[in-house]
Amino acid sequence: MSRKSLKWLPAVLAPALIAAGVVAVPLQAGASVDLPDKTANEVLQLIAESTEDSFSGTVVKTANLGLPEGLSAGLSGMSESAPGGMSGMTGDAGAAGALASGLELLSGSHEARVFVSGPMNLRIQVKDRLAERTAVSDGTDAWFYDSETNVATHVAIPSEARSELSEELGNAAELATPAQVADRILDKLGDSTDFAVGTDARVAGRTVYELVLTPKPTETLAESMSIAVDSETGLPLQVSVAARGQAEPAMQVGFSSIDVSEPAADLFTFDPGDGVTVEELPVPTEPPTGTVHPDPGIEEPVVTGTGWDAIVEIPAASALEELSANPLFAELTTEADGGRAFSSALVTVFFTDDGRVLAGSVPLDRLQAAAF
Repeated sequence: MSRKSLKWLPAVLAPALIAAGVVAVPLQAGASVDLPDKTANEVLQLIAESTEDSFSGTVVKTANLGLPEGLSAGLSGMSESAPGGMSGMTGDAGAAGALASGLELLSGSHEARVFVSGPMNLRIQVKDRLAERTAVSDGTDAWFYDSETNVATHVAIPSEARSELSEELGNAAELATPAQVADRILDKLGDSTDFAVGTDARVAGRTVYELVLTPKPTETLAESMSIAVDSETGLPLQVSVAARGQAEPAMQVGFSSIDVSEPAADLFTFDPGDGVTVEELPVPTEPPTGTVHPDPGIEEPVVTGTGWDAIVEIPAASALEELSANPLFAELTTEADGGRAFSSALVTVFFTDDGRVLAGSVPLDRLQAAAF
């Protein structure tokens, strides 16, 4: 399975990631927090009018979706045992790596240091158990470094491509900060959501308004979501999603600490240092022609519906057949009429017998009805 094929597994799980929730530290409410009253529309306006584009801090993402403990780690170990690591995955190890990539987003806790200065300057340091991955861009050069492989990949950004890069960086780091998560949520879920204002609180030492989002559809697995909005800057600091029938937040992302001052300029340059293998990634001089998908083994997903109960479908493809053939696939899924199903607190994935994949934050019977 090629790396291009792997990119569609997170797309299968996208409905769950619409609600990629709050920091590991819960909202800290108390008598000391008493902000001027605002309506839900006024809090939404506070977000829309925020001009805060320079900050740094520690972001923590956690997930509590009821997945088997240690399963993601086991899959990761299998994928890393393939020749050449992730880039050399083939056969069963490739399928395991694809599963591990998706499960990494839906399990455990992940911490990152984030530095942002305007639309082009970005630094993200993701801490793994025994390694660190770093992405740095100053609008002229982009670097991606993995301490486990000790390889740094460099991209020299042509001047004519820098405006496009700003948008691409935003897409690539879409879930890097609570502000980006909140922006995506409001864009995707606004028309299918009721808004209200919750309890004034503190997040990362700053006072926040709590914007509470409740789905209008009744068949979605998500019960509610809250966005903690900085009362001074309008910057979303924390997002939390609750699943129906579950006491603890199902998914969480947010700042445990934040500094809204300008980060130091040297944070947006990267020096690989001695002993680091540097790989140059060339930028194509000509745009691609035609409309053929870069990987014919995977077709574009089809989305039915909008908002909380949207369903994503991936047509049958050889890469997905390889994924389902992996022995670990049986551990993740259960038998269901017409195929096999993967279920968690926020997302259901249905693998049909004819090779299609459907996913959504809805019960299994909704996916089966959409499939047949």
